[in-house]
Amino acid sequence: MKFGVSLQKLKQSISPAVMRDYFALISGSLGRLVVSLIYFIALANSLSLADFGLFATASAAGVVLSRLVALGFNSPLYRIATVKPHLLGAYTAGYLLSILASIPLFALATIGAYLIFFKDNVSFWPFAIIVIAEALVWRSAEIIIIVNNGLGRFGRGSFLTIAGTAARSAAAFLFAFTSAKDISHWAWWYLGANVFSLLLALQFYPKVRLRLRPKLYVRRIADSLSVTAAEFLFYLQNEFDKLLVLSFGGPTIAGIYAIIMRLVDLTAVPIRSFNMMLVQKLMRKPDLLTSAKIKLSMEGGIFAISTIALGGLAAVLYIFPNALGSNVAPVAGLVPLVLLVPGLRNLIEYQNELLYARGQSGLRAINLSVTALIKALLIWLLLRSNHDGNDWIIWLNACFVVLYLFSACFTYWHLRKPANRI
Repeated sequence: MKFGVSLQKLKQSISPAVMRDYFALISGSLGRLVVSLIYFIALANSLSLADFGLFATASAAGVVLSRLVALGFNSPLYRIATVKPHLLGAYTAGYLLSILASIPLFALATIGAYLIFFKDNVSFWPFAIIVIAEALVWRSAEIIIIVNNGLGRFGRGSFLTIAGTAARSAAAFLFAFTSAKDISHWAWWYLGANVFSLLLALQFYPKVRLRLRPKLYVRRIADSLSVTAAEFLFYLQNEFDKLLVLSFGGPTIAGIYAIIMRLVDLTAVPIRSFNMMLVQKLMRKPDLLTSAKIKLSMEGGIFAISTIALGGLAAVLYIFPNALGSNVAPVAGLVPLVLLVPGLRNLIEYQNELLYARGQSGLRAINLSVTALIKALLIWLLLRSNHDGNDWIIWLNACFVVLYLFSACFTYWHLRKPANRI
């Protein structure tokens, strides 16, 4: 009876309007998936394997460092856009102010990341340009997309998502026809594509009057900082493996690993759209997911979709090994070795989104920090023992099983507590 009641509640929440919004959102994600694949093919077959590994790793560092920008004030901005849009002008001003406050920390972290992971493989300025393009320029465009989604303007968000990826794809396509095909030259093309995306996105930001309201911001400091820590740790545990592979395996092995994980990451595109819709629902109805059977069904669906997606891609590459280009062909045979990774990785992301949606950002930060430490230790042990063969790639499945089990136990234990309304 309890399951029936919970299922009925879930069905009632899935109204035609919700489905329409989801399809608007997923259309942007699927469009981005197609354009991202074009971008990946163009770039992976233009840069050498080593340079592609360096770019992918520098870009991953930029994604992690982008979570320091604005010190997490993107979270109150998104919440306000979702539940109190009349305060958007005040919170937009607060967001801009928080960007300025975060620049010194961001600059120090960028220099530190370069000295620890990149100084022996690439000069500073190409690395810095890629990080700035990712963390400051594209992240700002991404915030505009997030605000539009919070306001329910999913069509605009989808358009900007596709347009941003299309700009990078166009840059990669044009770059393929140049004579200087190395990371130093590609960094400037990448920056230009992201600047174009930001200028376009600014045309779609809601018309608001900027008003500084410090009293409002003070109440959000704890939430913002916990979100900063949680997001930084989430993307650190998501991307730190690339940094470790570069450190222990060198640029060429980093390129092989980056290609595999890029294909894995493509499976997360429709899942993230679902997560965004679910987060908005849980913000309004924190007790929406109460039944264990519903939770298991949700997790089973995410795992199945992710695994089938990568399995289908592996089958295509087995039949047509050159489908993604000659540079990618030697790596295509390794894709089936990580068949379990997409589902487990997407489930870890889903579980952390549940904690965020219920206002449990502090617990989310703890979950992510411990997950990041466990992942770093497991990857380090794998690469330290052997990175000449492919055995360590197979064992990535076991690593993600361990990470998933910890995250699931932590998340569902704490979901029994009442949600925090923010």
